[in-house]
Amino acid sequence: MRKTFLFIFIILAGFASAQFNEFFESKTLRIDYYHAGDSQTDAYFLDEVRIEPFWGGSYLNLIETFEYGHYFFKVFDQESGNLIYSRGYSTLFGEWQTTGEAKQTTKSFSETVVLPYPQKNARIVFYSRDDKGLFIERFVYLFKPGNYFISPERHHEYPAFDVHISGDPSKKVDIVILPDGYTNDEMGLFIKDCQQFAEHLFQFSPFKENSDNFNIRGILAPSEDQGNDIPADSVWKRSIVSTSFYTFDSERYCMTRDNKTVRDLAANVPYDQIYILVNQAKYGGGGIYNHYCVSVNSNEKAAKIFVHEFGHGFAGLGDEYYTSSVAYSDFYPLDIEPWEPNLTTLVDFDKKWKHLLAKKTPIPTPDTEEYFQTLGVFEGGGYAAKGVFRPAHDCLMNSFDGDEFCGACKEAIQKMIDFYSE
Repeated sequence: MRKTFLFIFIILAGFASAQFNEFFESKTLRIDYYHAGDSQTDAYFLDEVRIEPFWGGSYLNLIETFEYGHYFFKVFDQESGNLIYSRGYSTLFGEWQTTGEAKQTTKSFSETVVLPYPQKNARIVFYSRDDKGLFIERFVYLFKPGNYFISPERHHEYPAFDVHISGDPSKKVDIVILPDGYTNDEMGLFIKDCQQFAEHLFQFSPFKENSDNFNIRGILAPSEDQGNDIPADSVWKRSIVSTSFYTFDSERYCMTRDNKTVRDLAANVPYDQIYILVNQAKYGGGGIYNHYCVSVNSNEKAAKIFVHEFGHGFAGLGDEYYTSSVAYSDFYPLDIEPWEPNLTTLVDFDKKWKHLLAKKTPIPTPDTEEYFQTLGVFEGGGYAAKGVFRPAHDCLMNSFDGDEFCGACKEAIQKMIDFYSE
């Protein structure tokens, strides 16, 4: 029986690979666009379309079934109408829409989606979630492979180096690490920090059990100045990807609006995930699902910042804390189920981690010492003290007091590793 299942798996894998070869080339189609609006509206505006030399994604899992993210895009073969590729993602614009500023003005943000380069005409459809959490079609781009306005030009070409290589990019999770605030004389420090990043990542389960399913590479791209921007302290630095603390006026939130430079630098290697390391001791960072992650290099909590932010960017995990101040208001409406796998409003808990709970675990679970080591349903999470529930008393997606992800987070991370590395 085991041999039969193995044979079936090999046949299916071969079929999926043939599907990739039928519809795609092993290069990247990159679509840059501007996402603009306010707290209630959003619109898409095409910027430019490029072809890039590498494709780091799976040849097997072309259709994303998680349906994570505030946004989604689908690629349809124009002739047959068949769905041939899809991915979910979130962006900085989507977070900005929940801030007080978005209620007073409009803004535009540069964003990017990447996909394997189609061989034939394709219809690429962009979706945003509505106030009920449903994906609504918002924008369509019609791709033609002979379009001479699709640019092959490369910007920000820099040397790359290997940090941790396990094999073929199409069968691994490929992380590219970008430096910010490292001068030319500090490229040696950046290499050392990338090696430390890999060591830290593989200290924590389930990453340590899956180290052979990851490739990690770094890009040697120096900045003019050391460090990055801290606006409230009148500190402004000429760093290559322009990261800044006080994003959305939240002191520790360290992100960048320079999406195009981030993508230009990442394109020097095959990648699935982008991680920005900032040459800075100040506590901070950030992570957005299938967008990018940021962490400082030398804070005393750097190791846990690394993995916490990667939990956001890679596995779509939500923040399980509710006591820290953030810029968001009503980030999780209580009448719909959050898409993040480790948060629930109990609207549709059956789709979350209910299957992992012991039968006698009460729902909701009292946040008392009796249940501190129990996987449960604890009220308080997603920046809200009431109405949003988390899986554990504590977790690396909550505080940095412990050294583990909770069971729900571990399962979500493992599923994502499998998705990229099967």
